[in-house]
Amino acid sequence: MDWFWWVFIFFMAGGFAKVADTARTALRTRHERKMERLGSARQVRQELAAAQKPPEPVCGCTHHLAKHDKKGKCHEVVEIAVAWDADRKPVQFEAGQCTCQQYVGPQPLSQIYAEDLTDLA
Repeated sequence: MDWFWWVFIFFMAGGFAKVADTARTALRTRHERKMERLGSARQVRQELAAAQKPPEPVCGCTHHLAKHDKKGKCHEVVEIAVAWDADRKPVQFEAGQCTCQQYVGPQPLSQIYAEDLTDLA
């Protein structure tokens, strides 16, 4: 029973503090590494999902081509700066119509047909 008092004194003097601190640090490191692995796995899933989407026909004003009419005029409402401060930074905005013209660049790849290069027959 004499050993019990020595363990009790060791415990009361903080002898187990180093053991507890080491365990806490190990668990914290394990948690951080697990969160990094989960984050990288989520990023991979998002990149795969983004790779499966066809390219969207977007105008230079970043609006979809569905927002443009046959003549090419954009019908999206945007914020237009109407007042500036001394550093030429806009401080007041009003709603206005987008002044861009329709996208005239190349067609997205999903609308182009390419024949097979090799003859399987």
